[in-house]
Amino acid sequence: MPRVIFGTSTLGNLYDIPSDETKRAVLDAVVTELGSHAVLDTAGKYGAGLALECIGRGLRELGVAATQVALSNKLGWYRIPLVGDEPTFEPGVWKGLRFDAEQRVSAEGIMACHEQGCELLGKPYRPALLSVHDPDEYLAAAQSESDRERRWQDVLGAYEALVQLRRQGEVRGVGVGAKDWRTIRALADTVDLDWVMLACSFTAFTHPPELVAFMAELGHRGVGIINSAVFHGGFLTGRGEYFDYRRVTPATGRDRALLAWRERFVEVCRHHEVTPAAASVAFGLSAPEVACIAVASAKPSRIADNVALAYGEVTPDLWAHLKRERLIDPEYPYLG
Repeated sequence: MPRVIFGTSTLGNLYDIPSDETKRAVLDAVVTELGSHAVLDTAGKYGAGLALECIGRGLRELGVAATQVALSNKLGWYRIPLVGDEPTFEPGVWKGLRFDAEQRVSAEGIMACHEQGCELLGKPYRPALLSVHDPDEYLAAAQSESDRERRWQDVLGAYEALVQLRRQGEVRGVGVGAKDWRTIRALADTVDLDWVMLACSFTAFTHPPELVAFMAELGHRGVGIINSAVFHGGFLTGRGEYFDYRRVTPATGRDRALLAWRERFVEVCRHHEVTPAAASVAFGLSAPEVACIAVASAKPSRIADNVALAYGEVTPDLWAHLKRERLIDPEYPYLG
C-alpha cells in the first residue's frame, strides 16, 4: 500500500456537485501522482453508486489499465430508484442524485452489493479489496437486544460471503471500515481480517488509549490499518463547516467546545509554522501500526499537496506544545 490512498466520496457528490471534467481530472491527478501504486477507496453508499460509475467511466476515458490501480469497495448499500426530491439514506449530504440507496447487510445482500458495484464500475475494473461498510451504524439501529443479535448474525453472514470470495481468489483482501472502533474490535476477534479502516476514530482530536492499545494488538496480528477521516470532514484544517458529516454551529455547548478546540489547535500550529492539515496527517500516521491514510479532495490541484503531506516532517516542538495545552493526550506515546 502507498502511504496515502484516495477516498472517492466527492465523486459521489458529497456536499457539492463537481463537474464530470473535474471528477475526471481528480482521477487523472491521483493516477499521475501515484503511478502504478494508486489505490482508490470507494463505496456503494457514495452517491448511491455514483462514485463507482465515475471511477469506471473516468479511468476508461483516461486509458488507465486495470493493473495500474487497486480499488477498495465498501459494501452494504444497494442502489434503488429515487422516489421524491432527494435520497432517504442520508438527507442533505449527497447532492444532485438520481438514485437512492438501501442497506443490505447479509450473505445474500452483500453479494448483491458486490455484483452491482462491479456492474457500476464496468469492465475491466474490479475491486481488489472488499469490506462491509459501517457495520457499527447497522448494529446501532437495532431496536432491542434480540434485534441487535439478529443484525450481528447478518454482519457475520456478510463476512462469510466475503471470506469465500477471498478463498476463491476473487479478491485479494477482506477488511472492515467503521467509525466506532469497538465494532471493528469485535469483528477482528471473530473474522479473519486482512485490514481495517478506522474512520473519525484515530485523529489529533480523538485518540483514546484503549484504541491505541487495540491498534498495537492489530499490528501484532499482522492486520493492516488504514486511517481515514483524519480531518473529521475537513473540520481540523480550520476551514470546514462539517464535523463527521454534520454541520457545526455555535448553538450548542458541544459545538462551542469543538470550535474552541479547533481555534486553539490552529493557533498552536500557526505558532510553529505548521498547517493544521499537515499536523492532522502527521498525527494520523504517527502510530507504527498505521500503514496509510485515506484522504479525499474535489480539487485536482490539491492531490499532489495531499500526497506531500503524507511524507512531510513536523517539528517535535509542535507535539510537546499540543500536549502542554492538552489538545492531544499528554500520555500519547509516539509523539512529543
